[in-house]
Amino acid sequence: MSEMPPIFELLDVEKAYQVSRPSGFPAQRSFQLKALDGVRLRVEAGSSTALVGESGSGKSTLLRVLLGLTQPTNGHARFRGHPIAEARAAGAGPGNGAGGAGSFHREVAMIYQDARGSLNPRMTVLDLIAEPLRHFRLCSAAEVPARVAQLLQRTGLPGDVARRYPTALSGGQIRRVAIARALAQDPAVLVADEAVSGLDVSTQAQLLNLLRDLQRSMGLTLLFITHDLGVASYLCEHIAIMYLGRIVEAGPTGAVLAAPAHPYARALRAASPQFFAPIAAPLPGEIPSPVDLPPGCRFAGRCGIAQDDCRQTDPALTRLSPARAVACLHPLAT
Repeated sequence: MSEMPPIFELLDVEKAYQVSRPSGFPAQRSFQLKALDGVRLRVEAGSSTALVGESGSGKSTLLRVLLGLTQPTNGHARFRGHPIAEARAAGAGPGNGAGGAGSFHREVAMIYQDARGSLNPRMTVLDLIAEPLRHFRLCSAAEVPARVAQLLQRTGLPGDVARRYPTALSGGQIRRVAIARALAQDPAVLVADEAVSGLDVSTQAQLLNLLRDLQRSMGLTLLFITHDLGVASYLCEHIAIMYLGRIVEAGPTGAVLAAPAHPYARALRAASPQFFAPIAAPLPGEIPSPVDLPPGCRFAGRCGIAQDDCRQTDPALTRLSPARAVACLHPLAT
């Protein structure tokens, strides 16, 4: 019996943009901004993976590649073993819900960071959640109200919300409507972009519990994009940490956060707020310009343990063990 391909697989993916010449640089030199530079990522069916990084790390570009909204400059991006561009093209029409590459649009559901902005304010909640049901022909017209009511209940919303408009809902309720709408298309994958940011701590905790319960009870594959290590550690079994267009460490979340192998991962963990602990000092040095990266490791200028070879050799993401990988010439003891 052949092994099932992963839900998503990125193999040495690059995404480069031509940019205008920065001031002070030679006119004859061309400049590229590599938003992604040799990214490798494997997301297995039924897993929960957090993609973590600071602003400018490449998370948003990676998300666009996974959704097929941006084509890589180099490398391979696959969904269930098929190129993502082909999967999207095969599933462009309604009713493609039978599985395989042709069902990409139904199988991959997105929960946006700006949940309110992603919902049409002129539509009631019932119509917003019913739209995927109708588009993918997942039930008859007579069954739509009952299916919407089930989805509202599953996401912790009262039934009377169906008659209301997005403008009448709180921030937490809007996120639940966005989750219900994503579930309406009967997906295999939930992709959530900072889905709990900007909410109070209590509401965040409730939504994280909801997402974790849905992922486990429905067997969903969850890809959660965040800058918050606390959210990542609570919600996801696996973590991939990005820095300047690359994944610098990946593995089981608990193991990576308990004993980081990459100095940047250790610095991120130290900077995460802890109860009754002093705030960690910021990393020294400046983040290199993405259009003029230094030779060698792009983190070497801010790394407290960098050696001479770190400034000459650019480390690739290599296996520390079957479950963990790190892009560092001198990884920390784990």
